[in-house]
Amino acid sequence: MATKKNKVKFNISNVHYALVIENADGTITWGIPVALPGAVSISLDPQGEPESFYADGIEYYVINNNQGYDGDLEVAMIPEEFRTGVLMEITDSNNVLVENASSETGKFALLFEFDGDVKKIRHVMYNCSASRPSIAAKTNEDGREVQTETLTVKARPLATGFVKAKTGDSTKASVYNNWYKSVYQPNTPEPEEPTEEPTS
Repeated sequence: MATKKNKVKFNISNVHYALVIENADGTITWGIPVALPGAVSISLDPQGEPESFYADGIEYYVINNNQGYDGDLEVAMIPEEFRTGVLMEITDSNNVLVENASSETGKFALLFEFDGDVKKIRHVMYNCSASRPSIAAKTNEDGREVQTETLTVKARPLATGFVKAKTGDSTKASVYNNWYKSVYQPNTPEPEEPTEEPTS
């Protein structure tokens, strides 16, 4: 029986983030994904254009230049856990959130999904950072309008080169169902052993 395939996508939901853990040996792992509720929109544009190398009077070689993605994640309101865990605001003894200019923001994986006409498409961006959101609001007029908050997100390649991953039409059910339990790590196939030619 043929696998049904999505024809369209719409809506963003189920946004999660997982803190990047840099181990002593230089390897990267991630914490358990945490829900980031209230997603309104996401827009991430690719960074890095292919560069051409010219020789012999022609375009001799095209150099790949994948620098990840930049863009915005708009949410209803940024949770305190994200502010303290990623934006590195601190909570004082009075439980007041304090922003310190000397604090370095944390890195995280960003997980989310789009609805499809057949099945939700799940994504992970492996190595993200976020800038501080703007402070903005306006007075109520005839009605009340919700004031959202926007994070500017930069998703950069890992040392391995991996930038992102997403589920496909035939992704294994076990991988799909566990997407938000831990950050998916690509299963790269082992290189094939060279076959020996028979001797005569």
